[in-house]
Amino acid sequence: MAELLISKSGTKKAAKGSNVSGDFYKALDKEVRDLISKAVSRAKSNGRKTVRPGDL
Repeated sequence: MAELLISKSGTKKAAKGSNVSGDFYKALDKEVRDLISKAVSRAKSNGRKTVRPGDL
């Protein structure tokens, strides 16, 4: 798998004191990649190269 897009330290901070399992990062990274891919597809289908918040 490629380098993680998400930050482990940022994820731990966002979890607000909860424990984060090691395999959570890989699953979160996959979700983020899927979200980005869908946003890129939406932008392209609207004739844009720029991905905007509304594409999420």
